[in-house]
Amino acid sequence: MKVRFSSIAKVAGVAAALAFATGASAQSAGQITAKVGFNRLMPKVESGDISAPALPGTKADVGNDMQPVLILSYSFTDNLSVEGALGTPYKHQIYGAGAITGVGSVGTVEALPPTAFFQYRFFAPTAAFRPFIGVGPTYAYFMKERGNGKLTSITNPGSDVPTTFKIDNKLTYSAQVGIAMNFDERWFADATVIKTRLRTDVHFSTGQTQFMKLDPVAIVLAVGYKF
Repeated sequence: MKVRFSSIAKVAGVAAALAFATGASAQSAGQITAKVGFNRLMPKVESGDISAPALPGTKADVGNDMQPVLILSYSFTDNLSVEGALGTPYKHQIYGAGAITGVGSVGTVEALPPTAFFQYRFFAPTAAFRPFIGVGPTYAYFMKERGNGKLTSITNPGSDVPTTFKIDNKLTYSAQVGIAMNFDERWFADATVIKTRLRTDVHFSTGQTQFMKLDPVAIVLAVGYKF
């Protein structure tokens, strides 16, 4: 599944063109909002090879996961706001790829990517539909990396010592585009697409390494309340 920001922006623009004035208020100056929903995190993996003695072309892929999120935001002005999310770690299966495609899962990892977005919201607070864009820092934190017997046989053939691994944490950035729809003066719903630039390295207990380009795309659907 490929998600292009240009396509999302076009959809947001069409919806925004339909916006009209109502009695609703939405992220106006000094306002705090809270929303809850689900975030589906989908790594778009381009894997490097595990270094020797692994078979040449030994790569990896990373599965998707979905978790609930609580998102809080504060509006500095009618159009400028800051947003942050709280959630549980995403749990990803790691699969063999390249020369080892078909071996199935070789391990698991949990990831927690806290992000702060600085946002611009289009149109007036009274608009029924408000497209928004945002950009901000992301800290990709990896934990509970676990390999299995398949990983050991791939990285250290013939050994009975289990291979372990560690993924480097990274400070990077994310961009978002979305649209909010107001039901009344307090309640609203929104949909957001987030793209994160994320490249990291994997270090194995055998001394081998692997470069990973993850660049995940996230889709967030949420319902919120304006205080």
